[in-house]
Amino acid sequence: MVDVPRPLAFFGHLASRLWRAGLLHLAIIVGAGLALWGAYQATTAPVLLVLDGRPLAYRTHQSTVGGLLNEIGLAIGPADIVLPASNATLVGGDRVVIQRARSYNVEADGVLLSLSSHAATAGDLLHEAGLKPGPHDQILLEGRPATLDAPLLPSAASAPQGWFRNALAAKATQRPATVHVAVRRAIPFYLHDGTLEGELFTTATTVGQALLDQGIVVYLGDRVNPSLGTRLSAGLNIFVKRSVPVEIVVDGRRIRTRTQVSNVGELLTQEGVALFGKDRVQPAEDTPIAENLAVSVTRVREEMVMEEESIPFETVMLPDAEMEIDNQEVRQAGGPGLTRRRVRLAFEDGLQVARVVEDEWIERQPQNKAIYYGTRIVLRTLDTPDGPITYWRHLRALATAYTAATSGKTRDHPAYGITRMGWQMRHGIIAVDPTVIPLTTQMYVPGYGPGVAGDTGGMIIGRHIDLGYEEDDPRVWLWYRWVDIYLVAPAPPASQIRYVLPNWPREK
Repeated sequence: MVDVPRPLAFFGHLASRLWRAGLLHLAIIVGAGLALWGAYQATTAPVLLVLDGRPLAYRTHQSTVGGLLNEIGLAIGPADIVLPASNATLVGGDRVVIQRARSYNVEADGVLLSLSSHAATAGDLLHEAGLKPGPHDQILLEGRPATLDAPLLPSAASAPQGWFRNALAAKATQRPATVHVAVRRAIPFYLHDGTLEGELFTTATTVGQALLDQGIVVYLGDRVNPSLGTRLSAGLNIFVKRSVPVEIVVDGRRIRTRTQVSNVGELLTQEGVALFGKDRVQPAEDTPIAENLAVSVTRVREEMVMEEESIPFETVMLPDAEMEIDNQEVRQAGGPGLTRRRVRLAFEDGLQVARVVEDEWIERQPQNKAIYYGTRIVLRTLDTPDGPITYWRHLRALATAYTAATSGKTRDHPAYGITRMGWQMRHGIIAVDPTVIPLTTQMYVPGYGPGVAGDTGGMIIGRHIDLGYEEDDPRVWLWYRWVDIYLVAPAPPASQIRYVLPNWPREK
């Protein structure tokens, strides 16, 4: 522990005692003040002040009504009403009613009057001002239209909670602002609007506003004389020439308008609808205008166009006796022809409605494609395991194999194992497409050996052959491939030879 020098410890202790003594004295003073204030307030008397219909609670030491009014700073004018009177004695719980006169500026006939009044309605105020509005005159209260029965004073507000004094009292007792009341005198004018004729009255300043105030609708196509912006004067004659409603349908638009023109042609000119060429108007342009008339304009346009159409060419096969069989040569490539035509198209509102061929000719004839095929038979010799053969034709074909059991007939079928030629099924009989290889044609198939075209089949089409085997020959399951086949000489008569073979099936 650090020792504090004795002089410093003494002065610190003294300062602490003085500080506590000062706070105690301050508390005593504040308490005494609050007690005095409470005693002062306890001696005030409650008063209900009704100011311009608003109840206000208040407490006061004043003994007279006038003292109370001075205390709250409420100035009383000569036209104000105070009950009881200002010199009346004030007792706690009394009710003091003050109805202050309202300040008004009344404007009429070019004169501005200032007055204070207790009038409840606009009519009462004007009566006090010596003014008698006419049945068509307009009354304006603060610039807004009002009736003679319109109230002038604001409705009474509910009493505020608690007591008020000083600043709150001053705010509550402020005198209402001056109210402006005006009387606009109506002037007569004469309206000529078809069957609507007669004298009307208005407070408006222009022709347009006068018609609007009377609920008279003026359309854009109507004519008003004098114009809507003309300043109104008493006895002015206003003439309204009415337009009629019409409708125009043109270019995908529906134009609803009003007009005073005499016929359809003038109406289209008025609306800037121009007619071109063969455009049609329904009804006709000289048709008189009638109310709610509907006019339709159909745009008609013609267009001349050139059309081209390709003429397909044909492929022709031609024999060449000098060319060896199964050879072909394209000697003319071929090309399409061309047809041209001149066509007149008619459109209505953008949709084609007619098409007329004015002229048509062949610009270029088609050129056929010419393929020459060989018909010359050349005999050749082929050495085979079975000995040399002489053949007159060599071609590629898809080879499959079959037996009597796989031919599609059951064993109890009377034609079981019988070929198209009526032969008993055996090795060496080959099923062919007879339009490609004539029946009874002798042939040689490498890997199979000699054979004869002696059968057909529903699935044997084009370059497809089916090699026959006995039922117990396992080699039947080894065939499904493309092979070279040789047709053995002699060649059949030319009438039985198919010089241009089909290209199906295709070898992959």
